[in-house]
Amino acid sequence: MALVYQPVMQLCGILVSLLGWVLSCLTTYLPQWKNLNLELNELEIWTMGLWQACVVQEEGGMQCKDFDSFLALPPELRISRILMFFSNGLGLLGLLLSGFGLDCLKIGERQQEQKKRLLLFGGMLFWISGITAIVPVSWVAHSTVQEFWDENIPDIVPRWDFGEALFVGWLAGFCLILGGSLLNCTICSIEVHPSSVHYAVGEQQDQCQHLETETRP
Repeated sequence: MALVYQPVMQLCGILVSLLGWVLSCLTTYLPQWKNLNLELNELEIWTMGLWQACVVQEEGGMQCKDFDSFLALPPELRISRILMFFSNGLGLLGLLLSGFGLDCLKIGERQQEQKKRLLLFGGMLFWISGITAIVPVSWVAHSTVQEFWDENIPDIVPRWDFGEALFVGWLAGFCLILGGSLLNCTICSIEVHPSSVHYAVGEQQDQCQHLETETRP
């Protein structure tokens, strides 16, 4: 059973992690981290991301303007840029290492211990990458909630709300952590190496041949 389910779990882990990494990269560049719907002008929706602010008009047009200065950004957006870069880089490194550690890959078949280390290290990188993606998204969401319920801001002032990129970022972090967990579970499971199976079959065949020679008249 281990020979059947272990490669399947490894493949599922690497695919889920790949999905999480793609979503993490998408979250980094999406401009919908915050949404602002103006009551005075319902035909326009303002959005803000890590790199630019955009206005979406009802006719379908979208105009964006990049932020002029990194230092002029709010602290949560500055730190979020750095953390999302770390998440994307660690996720890519985890994909490379765990890819070389897969049992279905014929490279390094006789170096099972090194392949296990690559899988373990890749799974840990996915965990760190997932946490690094969840932290900035949750931080921006927390600051948005605080500003939304701030009593010092007059009621007539529009409030920022959650953008779609926050939910994509949470999903990306969950997929990265889940994929890393699946990869590490395959290392903890009982492993049966093909070499030991071939050795056992060969030994059984030798015993059968020995019995046949003894029973011959």
